[in-house]
Amino acid sequence: MTEIKHFYETFHPAHYDIFIDIDRGAKTISGTSKINGDAIEKTVSINQKYLNIKSVEADGEAVPFKVDDENEGIHIDLKKTGETTLTIAYDAKLTDSMMGIYPSYYELNGEKKQIIGTQFETTFARQAFPCVDEPEAKAKFDLAIKFDEQPGETILANMPEIRNEDGVHYFDTTVRMSTYLIAFAFGDLQSKKTKTKSGVEVGVFATKAHKAKELDFTLDIAKRAIEFYEDFYQTPYPLPHSWQLALPDFSAGAMENWGLVTYREAYLLLDPDNTSIDTKMLVATVVTHELAHQWFGDLVTMKWWDDLWLNESFANMMEYVAVDAIEPDWHVWEMFQTSDVPAALQRDATDGVQSVHVEVQDPAEIDALFDSAIVYAKGARMLVMVRALLGDDNLRKGLKLYFEAHKYGNAKGSDLWSALGEASGMDVGKIMNSWLEQPGYPVVSASVVDGKLTLSQEQFFIGEGKEVGRQWQIPLNGNYDVAPKIMSEKTITLGDYAELRKENGKPFRLNVGNNSHFVVKYDETLKKDIFDNIDTVDTISQLGLLQDLRLLADARQISYADVVPMLEGFSESTSSTVTAAMYRIANNLKKFVKPNTDEEKALQAFYDKLSAKQVARLGWKPEAGESIDDQLTRPYALSAALYAKNEKAIAAAHDLFAANKDDLANLPADIRLLVIRNEVKNYGSEELVNSLLNEYKTTSDPSYKDDLSVAIPSTTDDKLIAEIVAKFEDADIIKPQDLRAWYRGILNNDEGQQAAWDWIRNDWQWLEDTVGGDMEFATFITVTAYAFHTPERFDEFKKFFEPKINTPGLTREITMDISTIETKVNLVEDEKNAVNVAIKNA
Repeated sequence: MTEIKHFYETFHPAHYDIFIDIDRGAKTISGTSKINGDAIEKTVSINQKYLNIKSVEADGEAVPFKVDDENEGIHIDLKKTGETTLTIAYDAKLTDSMMGIYPSYYELNGEKKQIIGTQFETTFARQAFPCVDEPEAKAKFDLAIKFDEQPGETILANMPEIRNEDGVHYFDTTVRMSTYLIAFAFGDLQSKKTKTKSGVEVGVFATKAHKAKELDFTLDIAKRAIEFYEDFYQTPYPLPHSWQLALPDFSAGAMENWGLVTYREAYLLLDPDNTSIDTKMLVATVVTHELAHQWFGDLVTMKWWDDLWLNESFANMMEYVAVDAIEPDWHVWEMFQTSDVPAALQRDATDGVQSVHVEVQDPAEIDALFDSAIVYAKGARMLVMVRALLGDDNLRKGLKLYFEAHKYGNAKGSDLWSALGEASGMDVGKIMNSWLEQPGYPVVSASVVDGKLTLSQEQFFIGEGKEVGRQWQIPLNGNYDVAPKIMSEKTITLGDYAELRKENGKPFRLNVGNNSHFVVKYDETLKKDIFDNIDTVDTISQLGLLQDLRLLADARQISYADVVPMLEGFSESTSSTVTAAMYRIANNLKKFVKPNTDEEKALQAFYDKLSAKQVARLGWKPEAGESIDDQLTRPYALSAALYAKNEKAIAAAHDLFAANKDDLANLPADIRLLVIRNEVKNYGSEELVNSLLNEYKTTSDPSYKDDLSVAIPSTTDDKLIAEIVAKFEDADIIKPQDLRAWYRGILNNDEGQQAAWDWIRNDWQWLEDTVGGDMEFATFITVTAYAFHTPERFDEFKKFFEPKINTPGLTREITMDISTIETKVNLVEDEKNAVNVAIKNA
C-alpha cells in the first residue's frame, strides 16, 4: 500500500448530516454524507471503501475529485482552505460480510427473516458513508435512515429518534464521537427496558425467535453495571439511553457502539432457568466490558489505533471489577485467573509476539492488533498490577481527572499515566512502559546461593528466543517483607535464607495473589518447602504454582515427567481454580501419546485416577444449594472420567441422554454438552447426528446451540465427518460467525483432523473471501497451530502457510505459529518416553 498521511491532517470534520436509504430486497444502499469542517489543505482526503461516488460538492458547488481505492479514499480539490461543507452522494451494495451495514439472518416459525445491523470498528464506517474514518476525527452526527419498512418494525441508533417524516427516521444529534462508534439497526425486534437511578434508559433487544425471559438477565446486569460505573468513574453516563442488541450474525463477541451496543446472541441472551454459572459469568463480563467502554473508549478515545490497548485492556480489567462489585458471591476474579491469565502467559512467551502498544498504519494491520491474549488479557493484567499498586481510591481519583481532561476527545497512554500519577504521587508511566513497550515477560529465579536468598530476572521464552537484555519493573508481591515492592535490577540478594525462613515461619513465595505478569522458578530447596506446606497456600497461589510448573515445562526449564507425579496431590481440591489449573496440565499430556496406543490407555487410566473421587463426591446432577466451586468443578471431573473411558461414567451419561432425548435443551446446562458429546462419540449413528444438526439449525437457545456445535464434531464416523465438513460452507446451517468453532471441533477430533486440514487447504480462498478482512480471520491459523504437534503436521503447516507469510494482517500470526508448532514437536520428540513412563507410574 502506498504510504499516505492520516486523512485527519487534511480535514477536521465538526458535524455530519448523514442520510442513508437501505433496500433489503435489492441489497443496495444509497445516501448523502454532508460534512461541515475545517479544510487544513486545499486538497482534502475523505475515506470511502466499496462506495460508488456519484458527486462531490464543496459549499454547494461541484468540485473535482479522485477516487483512490488503494488507500480507501476520495481526494477532493477545493478552492480554499478553512471552514467548508462537503456534500458527497453515493451508492453501494449491501453485503453479507458482517462489516459495514449488513443483514443478519434468522428463522421464526419456519420463515426466513433478517434484521439490519452495523459493525464499523475498525475501519468499516467508510463502507457505510464517506467520512474521515479515524479515531481522532471526532464530530457530531445527525443521522437519518430510510428503509423498506414493514409494519411493527423497530429502528435503533446511538441517540433517540426525534421524528419520522415521509418514512425517514431522524435521530437526535450525537455528542462528539468517533466514526467507528456510530451504529444503527432495524427489524422485527422485541425488547425489555428499565431505568437506572440517574434516569438512563436501559434496554435489551433481540429478534422474536427468542423467549422473552432470555432478555431478563442482561437487562438487570446492564442496569446495575451503569450505576456502578457512574459511581466508580465519578462521571455520569453521557447519553440518554443504553441499548443492548443481539444480532444473529456477528463476527466479534460484542461491540461498544456508543448507546447501541451490539452482541453475538450467545453473549447477551440466556435462559435464566437453565444456564451454567460459568456461562452467566461470561455473559455478565461481556456486558460489563462493553459498558466500561462507554466511558473508556467512547467518551475518551485513543488518538490512534496503536493505543488500542488503552480501550481494550482497561475494559477487560473493569469487566471483572464491575461484576465482582455487583455479584460478589461469584468470585469472578477466579475466572480471570483461569482464562485471561494463562492465555496471556502462553502467547506472550513466544518470541516475535507483539507488544501491548505497537505502531501500526496499514488498515489490514490494524485488525491484526486485536490479539486477545495480548491487547485484552495481558493488558488487563498490567492494569490489575497498577490497581494493586495504587489502590482503588487513587485509581478512581486518577480516572476522574482523566475523564475531565479528555472527555469527548482523544488521549494517549501517557495521558492516563499522567492522571494516575497525579492522583497517587507514583511514577506510573515509568513502571508501565517496561511492560507495554516491549514484548514478553520475565522469569524470576528464586534460589538459595551460598546461603543467601537470591532473585534474578531474564526474559522467559517457550521455544527459541533471542535474549536482548530486556528488563522489567516487576511488582514482586512477595510474602517476606525483605522482598522489595518493585524489582528493577537484574539480580538482588535478600539476605541469609535460614534466618529469613526462621523469622517468617513460612515458605518463601513470590507473586502472591498471582496478579503480576511473570513466572517464578524456585530452586529445589524453595520448591520443596512450598509443596511440603501446600495446605497453607491459598487457592489462587496454588493455581499460580501449577501454572508456573506448566509454563516452565513448556519452556524445557523443567520436565513434564517431573510434574506428572505432583498432579494427584491437587486432584481432590474443592477449588475450581486449582482444578482448572491441574487439568490444563493434564490436557497438555495428551500431545505425548498417540491415539489408540498403550500410552493413551495409560493416560486414560491416569485421568480416571485424577477424577474418581470428585466424580463420586459430585455425581452427575447438580444439587440444590451447592457451592459455585462445586458447580464449576463438576464438568472438569466428569469430562476427565469420560476421556478415561470410565464405563460407569459413559453409562450414566447414556442414561441421562435416553431419559431426556425428547428435550435435550432442558438437560442441566453444566453437564448437557458432556451428555450429548458422549452419546455422539460412543453411541453415535447417522440418525442421531442428523437429528442433532436439525436441533442446531432450529434452536434459538444460544448456549444449547454452542453445546451442539462442540458435541456434533466429536463423531468418530468417517462418513459423518465428511458430511459435516461439507456443511462448513452452507450458511443456512453453519453461519460464518460460528465456522471456526466447527472447524476446531473436527480438527481436534483424531478421526476428523485430516478432513478438516484438507478442507482449509483446499478452500482457503473461499474462507478468505467469506471472513477475510475480519479480525477473526487470522484465528483460523491459531486454531490450526494449537492442534498440531507432530513432525508431519509441522511440515504440512509450513508448506501451506509460509507462502502466505507476507499477507497483510497474517504475517505475525503465521511466523509465531510456525515457532509454536516447532516448539511442541521438539518437546514431544525429546520427552515423550520419560513422560509416558511417568504417566504409567503415576
